[in-house]
Amino acid sequence: MASTIKRQLVVYDFDWSMADQDTDRWIFEVNAPDLRRKMKNLASEVQWTDLVAQTLREAHSRGVTREQIEHALKIMPFHPAMVRAITKLKITANPETTLFCLSNANVVFISTILESKGLTALFEEIVTNPAEWDSSGLLNLRRKIDPSGPQHSCKIGCSPNMCKGDELDAFLERHQPDFDRVIYVGDGSNDYCPVVRLRSQDMVLCRRYRGLENRIAKDGEKDGLKCQVKYWAGAWEVEEIFSQI
Repeated sequence: MASTIKRQLVVYDFDWSMADQDTDRWIFEVNAPDLRRKMKNLASEVQWTDLVAQTLREAHSRGVTREQIEHALKIMPFHPAMVRAITKLKITANPETTLFCLSNANVVFISTILESKGLTALFEEIVTNPAEWDSSGLLNLRRKIDPSGPQHSCKIGCSPNMCKGDELDAFLERHQPDFDRVIYVGDGSNDYCPVVRLRSQDMVLCRRYRGLENRIAKDGEKDGLKCQVKYWAGAWEVEEIFSQI
């Protein structure tokens, strides 16, 4: 099949898929562990993006600075093998690869880390929650889908701030013609919706021992999952899979 693949899309989730940690939790573990505990206690009561925004405001009010948050992001675990894997994809002429980051983190967290790894220019688009620093050093974070406006209609289980399946479909529509192959690298249950929409020639690289693996095992057959499934636990295995296909 590899000989027929001339144009492929590689879609990356970010937390625990491209990076080896969760940005939303990590910055508080580094800078304010008590706020990390508070988030854990409130996670079942407050929508996650709203909770991160609320906790950012609380951290700012007690003096956690932009510089401290950016430093935490830059030292967050990110495996060298993943940097190599992404870089090699882009420099390989055949197949031609487009990289797309689709994440429930936020644009500041992701762009800060990608820039620190020298990967920013390799990605065609980053679709995630919007965020920006204000003049006081507060990071203002919002849901991608404003809670006061029209909501998505996903029944698969996407979080209110974004339907990842809809976002993948919209990206594919923006970048016609169709890609010969789509490879989705993900780990969480919120990656299940876009994965179910993949075709038989497509592939998911599913991280072991996390929500996506459980959801595929539980619902994949019932929901008509068509794509190939390859499992991985460490970034070196993603690099290995890319080299084989």
